[in-house]
Amino acid sequence: MMKNIAIVAGGDSSEYVVSVRSGANVFSAIDRQKFTPWMISIRNGIWSVLEDDKGIASIDKGDFSFYLNGEKIRLEYAYIMIHGTPGEDGILQGYFDMLGIPYSSCGVQSSALTFNKNFCNKYLRSYDIQMARSLRLVAGEKWNPEEVVRELSLPLFVKPSAGGSSFGVTKVKKEEELAAAVDKALKESPEVLIEQFIEGKEFTCGVVKIGDKKIILPVTEVIPKNEFFDYEAKYTPGMTEEITPARISETLTKKVQSLSSEIYDLCNCKGIVRVDYILKGEIFYFLEINTVPGMTATSFIPQQIRAAGLNLTNLLTEIIEEGIQ
Repeated sequence: MMKNIAIVAGGDSSEYVVSVRSGANVFSAIDRQKFTPWMISIRNGIWSVLEDDKGIASIDKGDFSFYLNGEKIRLEYAYIMIHGTPGEDGILQGYFDMLGIPYSSCGVQSSALTFNKNFCNKYLRSYDIQMARSLRLVAGEKWNPEEVVRELSLPLFVKPSAGGSSFGVTKVKKEEELAAAVDKALKESPEVLIEQFIEGKEFTCGVVKIGDKKIILPVTEVIPKNEFFDYEAKYTPGMTEEITPARISETLTKKVQSLSSEIYDLCNCKGIVRVDYILKGEIFYFLEINTVPGMTATSFIPQQIRAAGLNLTNLLTEIIEEGIQ
């Protein structure tokens, strides 16, 4: 009998719409000859089984099951496609761990670490991973814009410490813009990262390790038409040029692929992960790690999978089969 596979999408962050699109693409790529996929939506405490975007059943959170036409269906594996909370920060992972249900993404500790940019940066710095200098602010904490500018110089970036898709991110060019940028970031997260600006080109690299098999995907060069790779540049057609494989030397390609593999291992990652960088000179400066990266048809990871000559359906099958063994 084929296993019932849940593709879990939605979530409670600003990335809800992106998550739904990613989940739909993964759902369509599941091999129906091997698995029975079910689309599961999680939003504001409501867990539903969807069919053609309409709810057809409610999830019993006690054992991650549902009733359909009088039959109880147990979901035996979760492919997590929630960007942001609760799918990328370890909360959902803890739930599945308690139920003994395998899932596609990093575990609780790894997810919690990598989701918080400040914690992740401090951890990776201890292993000499190059990155911009930064300061941390917490909601309610007193701070001085003049001291921040003196420490990091202008321009600089203000980011929510927990969040993605560039929601709440501002490039600050003047000291008087700093307070508004911090307020904007605090709407996304109670903790803010103020980061030194590094001028260079942006690159991203996907990694997946399945058992003893290591797949380091081709590197993508990211050229936004906006001043930086913000939400508009990420999700508006034509606003960003994405070149895979990137137009860099073989030496630099191997360097960033090796670095991505190292970061994957240092953070004890699982499943498909994407690591983002700024290249200045010959140095790749770490930006962030995405443990539930976008999987829409035009997202970086599907692009890189195609450029590598791989098949998304086959790769998903390998990930799922490893989990349910």
